[in-house]
This record gives sequence, C-alpha cells and structure tokens, in this order.
Amino acid sequence: MASAAGEGRSRVLVIGGTGYIGRFIVAASAREGHPTAVLVRDAAPADPAKAAVLQGFRDAGVTIVKGDMYDHESLVTAIKSADVVISAVGYQQLPDQTLIISAIKEVGHVKRFFPSEYGNDVDRNHAVKPAKTVFGGKARIRRAIEAEGIPYTYVSSNFFAGRFLRSLPQIGIMEPPTEKVLIMGDGNVKGIFAAEEDVGTYTIKAVDDPRTLNKILYLRPRSNTLSHNELVSLWEKKLGKTLERVYLPEDELLNKIQESSAPLNVALAISHSVWLKGDHTNFEIDPSFGVEATELYPDVHYITVDEYLNRFL
Repeated sequence: MASAAGEGRSRVLVIGGTGYIGRFIVAASAREGHPTAVLVRDAAPADPAKAAVLQGFRDAGVTIVKGDMYDHESLVTAIKSADVVISAVGYQQLPDQTLIISAIKEVGHVKRFFPSEYGNDVDRNHAVKPAKTVFGGKARIRRAIEAEGIPYTYVSSNFFAGRFLRSLPQIGIMEPPTEKVLIMGDGNVKGIFAAEEDVGTYTIKAVDDPRTLNKILYLRPRSNTLSHNELVSLWEKKLGKTLERVYLPEDELLNKIQESSAPLNVALAISHSVWLKGDHTNFEIDPSFGVEATELYPDVHYITVDEYLNRFL
C-alpha cells in the first residue's frame, strides 16, 4: 500500500468507500497523496456502476482490498496495512462498527479512527424519533471508541449539499422547485450545507493533523450557513422569479414524521432538528471538544451554496 508519493503521509483504509460519501473520501485521500486502500466484498462487481467506481479508484492509484467488515480475519488483515481507518458505512451498518473497533483494538497500531458520521453532531441535538434513534446509535459508537482508548476524529459536516441543497430542502424531490416551496417552521433558523467533495477534502486534511486528534471536526463554512428563507431568496434571485412560500408549523411537521415510513421519516426528523431546533448552529464550538474545518484549512476553496445552486439553472 505504501508508495513513494505517500512518503510521510498516513496509509488510509476506507471501509464503505464505494458508498455515497465514501467515494468522495477515497478520491480526496488519493488526491492528497495518501497511500489509499478500500475494503470491498467484491473486487469485480456485476453492477456496472459499482465496477466503474472501482475502476476509477484503481486509475487514481487506490488499492482494492477484498474483505468484509463481518469477516473478522479479513478485516484485521486489511487494517494491519493501514495507519488510519475511515468508516463511511451506510445507515443500516452503523451499529456494526463495533466490529471495526474490535479489529482496530486487536491490530493495536492504528493512529486514528474516523467512524461513519458526516451529519449533525450526535452529542448535541434535540432530535425526535427516528432521527433520535439514528443519532443515539452513532453516539454509542463514539462511546465505544472512547472506552477502548482508540484515537479518533468525528466529522460533523451537517447537511450534504447533494441530499439537502439541490431540492432547496424539499423532502422527497431531487430538483430545486420553480413554483412553490415548503418551508419548515418560520424559515429563520440557520442550517449549514457542505458539498460532498469538500466533506471528503476536509476529512482527509484532518487525517495527520494533531489539532483534530480526539476532537470533533465541524464543517461550518460561513457562506454556507443560511436560513431556509435566505436560501429561497437566493434561489429566487437566480431564477428571476418569486416562489410561493408555504410554511409548515412544527405540530404539522411532527405529525408528518409520525405518518411517514423510512427513510422519509428520518429525513423529516433531521430537518426538524435543524430547521426547528437549530441543531446545526445553536451551540458554540468549544476548543475542549471541537475544531472548525474552514478555520483550520483556510487554503481550501470550498464550494459555496451560491456556486452549488448554479448547477441547477
């Protein structure tokens, strides 16, 4: 896994590297010159889209390691060749990260573990179920890492732009509205957006940074911290027209969460936590527990909400 290009840079193993956010983390790791490996169950998948992702990794110099987080032996073998382990496993597999923790503990030399998070800070939120349950599961993984004394960084990147911005936080649609927009609450509470490419970049920047050791790395780009009303106004300006704004009171949103099934109810509950409870912005980052990515890495040009929305014009 080591290479001349990666001299002095930690060897990175990504678990869940072909997933939604994982592929951006893998790309950033290879780009930043880390000897990078991805754990995959199938190195030659029949699914052409997945095969294309793996080929892209190979073209970028990434090592494909055949293994499975549910096969302890293969997991331990993969981790032995890494200095840093980054998990980007999906929602269903979050509780099973205890298997990764056990393997890291057994290997003994891992310098840093990044569990799969990349959303709200799960220790500082006012979420209702089912988001509360998801966040609780992530928090239990944090406590398990800390109990084992494994060095860590937790990445709290808030809203993924590709999931929450492209729809102008409308749940269940994938393009920005052009006539009518539904706004949760009064629309004045601020949320934070980060492009997936930037989540990958900042995560990898943190890998060898002593300032992020045993800390939460928050992505709070100033230009990307907007209320729902501000976001709609920005989009209206780009469209050159006014949208009809429909405001959804909290009690109606809570009813909607209860009536919906997964994964819609989770997305709605996360939106409630952000737009009604202010969970992205209602606390200060204290140096005792966290650091902010754009302050640590001012040289990174992140994609702004303004720039991102231009993709849909």
